[in-house]
Parts: sequence; structure tokens; C-alpha cells
Amino acid sequence: MLKQLLTSILLIMSLTSNSQVSTDDSIHQFKVADISGNIFDFSELKGKKVMIVNTASKCGLTYQYESLQKLYSQYKDFNFVIIGFPSNDFLWQEPGSNEQIMDFCEENYGVTFPMMSKVVVKGSKKHPIYQFLTQKSKNDFKDSKVTWNFQKYLINKDGKIEKIIAPRTRPDSEEIVSWITNGD
Repeated sequence: MLKQLLTSILLIMSLTSNSQVSTDDSIHQFKVADISGNIFDFSELKGKKVMIVNTASKCGLTYQYESLQKLYSQYKDFNFVIIGFPSNDFLWQEPGSNEQIMDFCEENYGVTFPMMSKVVVKGSKKHPIYQFLTQKSKNDFKDSKVTWNFQKYLINKDGKIEKIIAPRTRPDSEEIVSWITNGD
């Protein structure tokens, strides 16, 4: 009797852990502090296409904020969202505080898409969301490295990575726009 009970408990635990695994390769598992210190729950993005991009205010690619904002303004009502993650990992090009970063984004580019708190996107102190984005064992897509500021991760409506876009590729490129507008 005890053996049957233990077997049943182990079976239930196994089923529960297996069902948990199926959601672990989705971006929807994360809760992250936004740039104002509030909790941003990625589960609220279910059913939306998402672009995650690491940003910097003092980079040769900072001008991409303008294209990011235009893209967001144009497609936000079509189940699309951009999430910015400021990072100071490349030549100290994002040295400011969260408040300074938000002021810069609003004053210079009118940014209204969600911005998160500054994070580390590479190395041993990499933020958990970037561990997910860059490790196949976590995302079930592929291993990658964040090569510079403004690298873009395109996430489908189910929270799975579909494409990784190089930093120099403009946010309003045909590749990205066609991905957003594709009806799936």
C-alpha cells in the first residue's frame, strides 16, 4: 500500500514537473523590474509578437531609438510590443541611472514603448531573461551571443524566439516589418 502511494506521488510529481517544462521555453515566465521599478509581467504579453532589444544612449546605433519608436507607434495596436533593456556592457555606452536613461529616451526620441531597468546582457552576471534569450537549453531555439547594443530578439505570440536580428539591422527593415505583419 505504501509502495503504491509513493509510486502515485512520484507519478504526479513527474507529470507536474513535465508540464512545467513545457512553459519554461517561453518568455512569458519572466517578471522583470521596469525602468520605474515596477514589476513588468511578461505573461501579460501572451498573444503578442515581441521585440526585445538591448539599448544604450551613447552608442553609434542610438539613432535606432527613433525607428524603434516609429515601429512601435505604427504596430502597437496590432498585437506587437517592443521591450527595451538598457545595458552598459559595450564600451560603457549606457552609464546613466534608470531615471537618466528614461529622461534621455523621452526627451530625444519620445520613447513610449516599455523600458526595463538597466541589466547585464553578457558574461557571468547576465540577467536571467538574457540567459533565456542566449541559451538553447533555456529557450529551445538556439545559443546566441549579444554582440553589441541594439541586438533584437523577435518573439512570437506563444513567447518563443523566432529570429535574432543583428544590431546594425534597422528596426524598420523589411525583414522585421514583414515578421510583424505576417498573420500568424
